Amino acid sequence: MNPFVWDAFAANLGWAAATALAVMLGTFAIAWNLGMHRVVDIAWGVAFAAVAVVTSGLSEGQGDPARRVLVTVLTVVWGLRLAVHIARRGSGHGEDPRYEAMLARARGNRDLYALRMIYLLQGGLVWLVSLPVQAAQYTPRPLSALAWAGTAFWAVGLFFEAVGDAQLARFKADPTNRGRIMDRGLWRLTRHPNYFGDFLIWWGLFLIACDGGWQAAAVSVVSPLVMSVLLINGSGKRLLERHMTGRPGWDTYVARTSGFFPRPPRRDR
Repeated sequence: MNPFVWDAFAANLGWAAATALAVMLGTFAIAWNLGMHRVVDIAWGVAFAAVAVVTSGLSEGQGDPARRVLVTVLTVVWGLRLAVHIARRGSGHGEDPRYEAMLARARGNRDLYALRMIYLLQGGLVWLVSLPVQAAQYTPRPLSALAWAGTAFWAVGLFFEAVGDAQLARFKADPTNRGRIMDRGLWRLTRHPNYFGDFLIWWGLFLIACDGGWQAAAVSVVSPLVMSVLLINGSGKRLLERHMTGRPGWDTYVARTSGFFPRPPRRDR
């Protein structure tokens, strides 16, 4: 029997929180200097990568080496790809309208309000959502088929997220598409291929944690559940669709295209 290393994992929770906080505070300092808080979106993926790397270092000699390497590499690849994509997408643009609307409600200092409501909140979410990444590295049990199933989920998720982002970027870069709804490629199968990809990635990482035993599964199941709620009913799908409602062609696109899980489009009536 390969028991879960509870004491070391409990200590890692504190270090993971400190790591996420350090990334967010550093990002806040950069944003304050720039006068623009949209840079926090870049820090989201970077913070997960940092937590994975710190956990990998702290768990040396505690968990199975292969699982530690696997979950760290998958998290870093996902986090840095997302950070680079968001940095490129936002280059040359001003403040994100979401943060403008949020900061318009601030009473008193806008930057301190942003620190509380954006940076510290996202730092807390990074700590919570990264629980499978942390727990997976503190079980000595060797990899089995469940871990590879989780890796397959992650790979399909990264495909949907990265290809969907690239397809949308090319679509927006073409001036002839101005004012049109993106309904090509993966966007024919789901209105949110990038969010669906993120959904698969975190359920995949959770399966890798589950491969380490029920203890790792029990302490980390909250992560994919929280991400699912955020992606479908929180700041992901619901918020974006509220912004898109009323645009020419949107209602037709909604009528024929799945809202989240991919499927062939319905025929136009």
